[in-house]
Amino acid sequence: MRPPQLPAEFLRSGGSEQTAAMAPARQHVSRLVPSSDTLLFLCIVGTSFADSVLTGFDSSLMGSLNVMPTYNSYFTLTTATTALNTASSYIGGCMGSLVAGLIADTYGRRIAIWASAAISVLGAVIQAAAVHISMFIIGRVIIGVGLAVAATATPTFVAEVARPGYRAFALGMYYSCWGVGTLLATGVCYATNSWPNNWAWRLPSLLQIVPAFFAAAIVAFVPESPRWLVSRGRAAEALEVLAIVNSQAEKDDASVLAQFSEISTAVKPTNQQQQLPFLQSWNTKSNRRRLYLVTSFSVIVMLSGDSIITFYFGSMLSQAGITDPTTQLEVNIVLTSWNLLIAVIGSWYVDALPRKTLCALSLGLLATFQFLLAGLTARYGETDNRSGVYGTIASIFLCTAAYRLGLTQLTVLYPAEILSYRIRASGMGLYTFTTKVAGLVNALVFPFALEDIGWKTYVVVGAVDLGMVLGVLVFYVETRGLGLEEVEALFGDEGRGAKRGARREVDGGTGRADCK
Repeated sequence: MRPPQLPAEFLRSGGSEQTAAMAPARQHVSRLVPSSDTLLFLCIVGTSFADSVLTGFDSSLMGSLNVMPTYNSYFTLTTATTALNTASSYIGGCMGSLVAGLIADTYGRRIAIWASAAISVLGAVIQAAAVHISMFIIGRVIIGVGLAVAATATPTFVAEVARPGYRAFALGMYYSCWGVGTLLATGVCYATNSWPNNWAWRLPSLLQIVPAFFAAAIVAFVPESPRWLVSRGRAAEALEVLAIVNSQAEKDDASVLAQFSEISTAVKPTNQQQQLPFLQSWNTKSNRRRLYLVTSFSVIVMLSGDSIITFYFGSMLSQAGITDPTTQLEVNIVLTSWNLLIAVIGSWYVDALPRKTLCALSLGLLATFQFLLAGLTARYGETDNRSGVYGTIASIFLCTAAYRLGLTQLTVLYPAEILSYRIRASGMGLYTFTTKVAGLVNALVFPFALEDIGWKTYVVVGAVDLGMVLGVLVFYVETRGLGLEEVEALFGDEGRGAKRGARREVDGGTGRADCK
């Protein structure tokens, strides 16, 4: 078979057929980037881990703070102010998502991740130092901005840098490691809950800076996205990155050259083909379809019921008959550990099922267990029947397991796969925005729903989940096993991406390419 040819963009940037094979391994990429496949893999996954831990810590923190007596007494919270405090990070997320894609496209994926960490540190410090509720909310809003930038830049980065063979696992770990953050937040709040002063809630708030610093540090050990580099006319650097990621700096490797050729065909330098501004992203039928899918998926992720448990776990346990704050935190620690275990297992086997099947299965199980939760809460929530209370708690564990076996992994994996390069950053920004809007619904609607209609809330959400299953099976696109450029062909993009029947398969990461 004829070997892949180097694109003209590489030759114009100063490269050649000879220099591609003979150039030193590191002409452009920092020597801090590991040469070892294993270490580089860990660093790339580490970006997912760091931002996921930060997001998980922040999200779970409010659920734990909401049951802490010192926090509630300091701010004299009502149902409305509790909802506002919880929702404030989503308000910031909506604001941050409007510029996140622009930052990632203009300055690069790595700079955007650094910026998100810096913003998050600032917000955490303000939140921890809050002397009144307005200052606390401002800190939460700033954190929300940082998390929105991270939620846009990090999945985009991992999708574009990770080797195709482990891209699904690397992206699946993004929200799987969310469980590590929730476990840390829950554990810290449990340890400080008995403190008689305001440091009981200030210290957990301040510790949000730890995963933010780690997120900033790990970026120094990973290369920039090769797709972003090609779009900036830095093709020689992009080829070097692909060589390091795929075959330990062997630039003449057939799989590296084939992947580089596909990227260079799909992604043009900025002087030839600009990344599309957000409004222009809607100009073509294929892009509109992508953005409709991304928007609808954010609704699935946020409104399928799992977020109710995350934020209002205390209220759910109170309705189930467990009212002691310490006991609630203890149950939350066990639940968080359970969630982490299930999510990691789900990430490892994320490619075992097609994306649509996995999503529909996860939603179907979640709906089933929510109906079970509704029935047990209605029957035993106001009784002293210990078996009934334990059954109710078990149904909560089953609900979270159903979500983390599939939807957790697909949360950033599926949107990053279906968005083409030209709209990936802005599309992920839209996805983050609609996710935050749906989060606002969670934060502002569900506490009142739980207060007014109680267990019937789970029936309503479970019924909605069944409708979501139908929508996924009918309208969604299957992407399992395809490269990012190959997915573009599924949306009818003429001349962009590889045809499904001609895609490359790399044998076990060894660099051998079989063209079919």
